[in-house]
Amino acid sequence: MTTPGTHEAVGRERAWLVIVLVMASACVAQAFGRFTWGVVLPGARDDLLDGSNTLAGFFGTLNVTAYLLGTLAVSWAASKVTLVGLVRLGLSVSTTALGLASIAPNGPVLGIALFMMGLGGAVIWIPGPAIAARVLPPHRAGMAVGMVGSGIGIGIVFAGQTAAFLDRRSDAVDLWQTLYRIEFSIALVVLAGAFVLLRSRGDRPSLAGGFGGFGALRTVRGWIPVTAAYAAFGFAYILVLGFLVARLEDDSGFSSAQATAMFSIMGASTAVGGMMLGPLSDRIGRRITLVSAFTIFGLSALLVLTGRQPWVAIASVGIGLMFSGMPALIIAHIVDNTDVNTYGPAFSAATLAFGVTQMVSPQIGGALADAFGSFTWVFVLSATVSLLGALFSSRLPDVVHEPSS
Repeated sequence: MTTPGTHEAVGRERAWLVIVLVMASACVAQAFGRFTWGVVLPGARDDLLDGSNTLAGFFGTLNVTAYLLGTLAVSWAASKVTLVGLVRLGLSVSTTALGLASIAPNGPVLGIALFMMGLGGAVIWIPGPAIAARVLPPHRAGMAVGMVGSGIGIGIVFAGQTAAFLDRRSDAVDLWQTLYRIEFSIALVVLAGAFVLLRSRGDRPSLAGGFGGFGALRTVRGWIPVTAAYAAFGFAYILVLGFLVARLEDDSGFSSAQATAMFSIMGASTAVGGMMLGPLSDRIGRRITLVSAFTIFGLSALLVLTGRQPWVAIASVGIGLMFSGMPALIIAHIVDNTDVNTYGPAFSAATLAFGVTQMVSPQIGGALADAFGSFTWVFVLSATVSLLGALFSSRLPDVVHEPSS
């Protein structure tokens, strides 16, 4: 099978420029537009949502519901818009949403902003790995995907560290909006770069894969377990990323700075997880690597519940590594079993399953936290679903990639 898009001979400098821009776009759409909500949740909840975890969970659900809708939109638009055009569109939506969140005067306006962030995140993430894979040799496609994911990790580190810095410098109640204002400014620069420097070669992926891409997905070896594993990942990861800071502050007595420091540690690990697990899976196989990743993620979620150091820090590292590594492995499996015409629709279809589970997950997590008065069962649920993901992954056909000569 071939990688998603035929590799084109481009200069090394040009290739790295494209990868950096795609990484930055993923940072804006995912780290800023989606995962910063986990950092600002306590402040936004207390400032605009009357302290309700259930309502905060609902706002998280708005974000991931929009992500699901964005996935559907990409399935339709990908045959009409170039991959670069999709990235520019997603960046425009995400940047506008960050600006709106930075001035949101009430809950409804913030909800609209989070909804728009979810749309932008999906529109960027689906074409992003394919764009990166095109400018590196085919045998390095997994590394390319991991590098795009590292942009998300860098953004998570930035969000966590900036939030901690702001907390040390001021006691203002709207610090969470200050963080969004800073991210909005960065997003404007990245958006300008995408329009000025990112060039499309006029390519359009073929979506002749059935409605929503499910026809193409069914051609992937092990499509049922890989789709189920992606769905399990979508449910499990967002419970941890979305409620980690709140769990540490509300249940474990961490200060805001201490909690966001753990979020930053997680983000730093995210920056290298995909690039670490992708090459490892080339040597020992996607299946065993993905089973191990799900298991480590679940155990790390349980380790957070100790509420003690150094265990929380160790858990944060494990969560970050596996958070970026698991989707890179899933995408790599789809790359292994698709060609230039079927990658796009197959990945879009798998992402729909992922989108559904991450859509319902935050609301369930927020309701559990309010019902039991703590986030303990939220993290237990995440660990349980992660172990189910490991079970699904164990059913994948295994392929070990030999190093290229």
